Amino acid sequence: MSNKVSMQDVADSVGVSKVTVSKVLRGKSDVSEAMSKKIMDAVTRLGYVYDNKKEKADISKISVLTAGHFFGIGGSDCFYVKLYQCLSEEFEKLNIDVMLSIVDQQSEMEITIPEKLKNRDVDGIIVMGQLSREYLRSLMALKIPLVFLDFYYDDFNVTSINTDNFFNTYELTNKLIQLGHTKIGFVGTLDATSSIQDRFLGYYKSLIEHHIPLNQEWILNDRESDGTYLNIELPKALPTAFVCNCDEVAMLFINNLKAHGYKVPDDISVTGFDDTNHSMLSNPKITTVQVNLEEMAHLATKAMIRDIGSNKHKNRILIKGKIIFRESTTRFPDPSE
Repeated sequence: MSNKVSMQDVADSVGVSKVTVSKVLRGKSDVSEAMSKKIMDAVTRLGYVYDNKKEKADISKISVLTAGHFFGIGGSDCFYVKLYQCLSEEFEKLNIDVMLSIVDQQSEMEITIPEKLKNRDVDGIIVMGQLSREYLRSLMALKIPLVFLDFYYDDFNVTSINTDNFFNTYELTNKLIQLGHTKIGFVGTLDATSSIQDRFLGYYKSLIEHHIPLNQEWILNDRESDGTYLNIELPKALPTAFVCNCDEVAMLFINNLKAHGYKVPDDISVTGFDDTNHSMLSNPKITTVQVNLEEMAHLATKAMIRDIGSNKHKNRILIKGKIIFRESTTRFPDPSE
C-alpha cells in the first residue's frame, strides 16, 4: 500500500497543502505542534513512506519571482522571458508546476509579497533578476528555499546562478583592443545590478592590463534606478568603441549614434551582451556575448531541488558565455581607409 500512497494523499486527508506535509516530514519548525502530530498520524494511518533521496518527486510548485522592469521594450524578445521559458521546460520535465510572479516598482518599494508566497503555497522560489536587499530579506523570512538567478548578493546565504559577466566582458574588451581600439567607453548604470557592475569590472580589468587609462566621461548611464532607460547623452569627444551592458541598450545606443550623424562601425564600434533578438534586429547587427540560457535554467533547477532538501552547499555558480562577432565592430583604423 505504501507504494501507492503519495504525499498529496496525506495532505488531502488532513486538509492542508502538500508543502505543509513536506515541511513536517523534513523537520521544519514553522508548522504548529498540533498540526505536525495530525500530519504524522495521517502518514502512519495511510502507510506513506517518505524518502528524502527522492525529494524532487514531492515538489509540486515553484514560484519564479521577477521585477516588472526587466520585461522591457522587447516584449517576447526580452532576456528574462526566454530565461523563464527555459526554466518552465526544465521543471516540466520533472512534472513540477511553475508560477510566474511579477513584482512592480511600488510592491518592491513597499515590500509587498505575493499572497501565495506569504501563505507558503510553494515549495521554493527562484528570484530571476535583482531585487532590493530589503525585499529579499522579507522573502528569506518566509523560510522558503531560495535560488538567485542572474544576480547575487554576498551577504545572503543563497545559491546563485550567473553567466560569467566579469570574464566574458573582459574577453570582449580584449578583442576590441586587439582590433586596434585604445579609446573605449562603457554604457551601463553601475549601481543598477550586480551583472552590470561585473561587466564594467571586466571591461576595466582589460583596460588596466593594457595600460589604458579609464576616462570617466566615457562611462555613460543607461537607466534610472527603477530600470527605465535614459536618453543617453553623448560626450563631446567620443571614443572609437563602446562596450554596452546588454543588446537592447546597444541597439538603442547605435540608433542614438546614427541620429547624431555617426556611422557604426566605421566611426564607432559597439558591442552588446546576451545575444537576444535585439542583436539581430539592430542595423548593423551587434557583436555580443551569447549567454547559455539553457544551462542557467538547468543548473537553477538542480540547485532548487537540492536546496529544498538541504540547508547546506549554498554557492555561486558561474557559466561561461561565447563571443559572437557581427557587423557592429571593426578594426581601427579601418584597413579600407
